[in-house]
Amino acid sequence: MAKGVVYKSTGSWYSVKDEIGKFWNARMKGIFKLDGITSTNPVAVGDVVDIETENENEASVIITRIYDRRNYINRQSPRHKHQHHIVAANLDQSMLLATVKEPRTSQGFIDRFLVASEMYHVPAVIVFNKYDLYKPKDVQKYEAFRDMYMKIGYNVKAISVKDKTGISEVAGLFADKTTLISGHSGVGKSSFINVILPEAALKTKDVSGWSGKGMHTTTFAEMYDLPGGGSIIDTPGMREFGMVDLERTELSGYFPEMRRVQNNCQFNNCLHINEVDCAVKKAVRDGEIDEDRYVSYYNILESIEEKKW
Repeated sequence: MAKGVVYKSTGSWYSVKDEIGKFWNARMKGIFKLDGITSTNPVAVGDVVDIETENENEASVIITRIYDRRNYINRQSPRHKHQHHIVAANLDQSMLLATVKEPRTSQGFIDRFLVASEMYHVPAVIVFNKYDLYKPKDVQKYEAFRDMYMKIGYNVKAISVKDKTGISEVAGLFADKTTLISGHSGVGKSSFINVILPEAALKTKDVSGWSGKGMHTTTFAEMYDLPGGGSIIDTPGMREFGMVDLERTELSGYFPEMRRVQNNCQFNNCLHINEVDCAVKKAVRDGEIDEDRYVSYYNILESIEEKKW
């Protein structure tokens, strides 16, 4: 028996790196499928597991134990609305690669990603790519995003993978950390990873002309070790970040600027919409909370189904 870390999951087979650095093809022992796990993938990239060989001559192994996760990031299963899919586990931080244009990343998508990171206690960084394409109005848009998110406490950077500007500074954030990298298809995620880790040689595709949306190039999450220490987890390009296991009354707690003032609301279960003496709405009126962030909050709140007991 040996201990290892899951580096890749293809649904039924897993790539596991053991403590001496050897990779194994692993499958799951059937028992895990019966343990009341509601996610569509009981084993996720980043999981620490025990493995044992089925017999001495085989290169494949069986996963016999999954260790408790420090944390994980979840999203709605693409196929099952009421099930969740664990994107990755045991993370030190998450990085969202975004773009102001070609394709444009909506603020709603950014805010959903940040809420997911806050829910699972994973510090988030936002990196805007394709800075070489920005015209003055795009630079203005980026700077507005940067100022808004940095005021709340998030780290925001701008890079150009094409010109290699800003890359080393962002790569420095990854040292000795396990970082989940996410973003819409077409934002240059694979190109970015190829620059900081050429041996990964990820496939890249151009943004599809007819829709302005990127084409999917990564099908499954996969972890890569960085030469200077630390590792990155590449995730499939996501069009949506469906929230799961989220109560309406909890949502404002995942907006740091709302979390700071919501204890001053008159009602403990204030949703910050129509209630009287709402400290969050007052902070929006006073300019302490950005109006666009409040709109994002409202839109996410509307998308959360009320539990019917």
